[in-house]
Amino acid sequence: MTGMLNHALPRKSQRDAWFEVNNQILNALFTLMCLYQHPHRLYHLVLLLRWRSEDVSKLRKLYCKDGTYKPHEWAHMLVVILLLNLNCLAQYALCGLNVGYKRSERPAIGVAITISVAIGAPAIAGVYSVVSPLGKEYDTASDEESQLKPDSVSSSRPRQQREKSLERRFSFTPKDETRTTPRDETRTIESSPKWSGGIFDFWEDISLAYLSLFCSFCVFGWNMERLGFGNMYVHIATFLLFCLAPFWIFNLAAINIDNETAREALGITGIFLCVFGLLYGGFWRIQMRKRFNLPASDICCGKPAVTDCALWLFCCWCSLAQEVRTGNSYDIVEDKFYKKPDDETHEIPISTLPREGQEFGFRSGPSSPLDSSSIPPYKSNSASPSRFLKQHQSPTSQPSVVEEDFHLRGKDATLEPPVPSFIHRDAN
Repeated sequence: MTGMLNHALPRKSQRDAWFEVNNQILNALFTLMCLYQHPHRLYHLVLLLRWRSEDVSKLRKLYCKDGTYKPHEWAHMLVVILLLNLNCLAQYALCGLNVGYKRSERPAIGVAITISVAIGAPAIAGVYSVVSPLGKEYDTASDEESQLKPDSVSSSRPRQQREKSLERRFSFTPKDETRTTPRDETRTIESSPKWSGGIFDFWEDISLAYLSLFCSFCVFGWNMERLGFGNMYVHIATFLLFCLAPFWIFNLAAINIDNETAREALGITGIFLCVFGLLYGGFWRIQMRKRFNLPASDICCGKPAVTDCALWLFCCWCSLAQEVRTGNSYDIVEDKFYKKPDDETHEIPISTLPREGQEFGFRSGPSSPLDSSSIPPYKSNSASPSRFLKQHQSPTSQPSVVEEDFHLRGKDATLEPPVPSFIHRDAN
């Protein structure tokens, strides 16, 4: 392309042919790069337009220096994201010109414009990210709070504090709504998690193995989002492009090449790159292993990362099934594996009345606490086991029902004695 091989290609027709080969290869590679990046850039544009609190934190980590608040950050991030999306669109237009026209018929002005935009847009975005407030440091604590109204700040803080306090004091476990215990006591972080079975133990969950085989991309995206590695649809689109786009792009690039050898070489290269698209799954397997402290395997070259990639290259469906089984074995909360609660550990003894036909009695004075140890416990799965009923009979009235809540009164609660002070159950 620079003329340094003119002595090897003396005829102009030969030089033009190989110039076109090089041009189509570069066009295919840059188009693939844009295809791989575009789902993420579109996703960032959606987050910017939506602009929720969790979206703001994600975008700050990507586009703001040190991931902190910057003045007028929304407008500055919009400029950068639009330029990056413009880069992809310009490259697609250039690819269309290269594929749709032969070299002799290709409009030079269109090629010049698309190349200029495709190169200039990301370059301007990179410079803008440095010179704009996005790339500078600010003391943002006071600036960020000053954008909120004083009344809303003063009213929202006590409310948030009350909500957090109530959340800490009264939080229910998922499988046992009858307990009112702190969340920290019902969840235990798994310090040394393990992979769920071996790489070929897909018989442990055969339905999951079938899903991994026939719906690989969807299962992969769902598992990545569940593990906290980003949006499900972005992962699905990116993985599809890694595995399918090279074949189509390189074969389209070979259309306008007259040299049969170069055309076949481009087709084989496209198929080869499609197989290596499976390394996308290997990359995220490495991230999963590191984040959740899963055991590493060094059977390939003594390096765990190489082993993870090799597993995806040679048995992608088995690797995916193992990752999903591992995620199912734990509760995933805030990028950590928690032990799943056992149903039996949540059965708690509560106090109740004896069965029908049994007699009992106890004496209760003005300051005598209720002795619940004398009442036989039993296990219950009722929705509100904190309440029980005591029935007593008065000489002048019909039997009445007294309702007591132990969770509100505590263990040291005292009972006001009825008249007479002896409480007994009516056998009838």
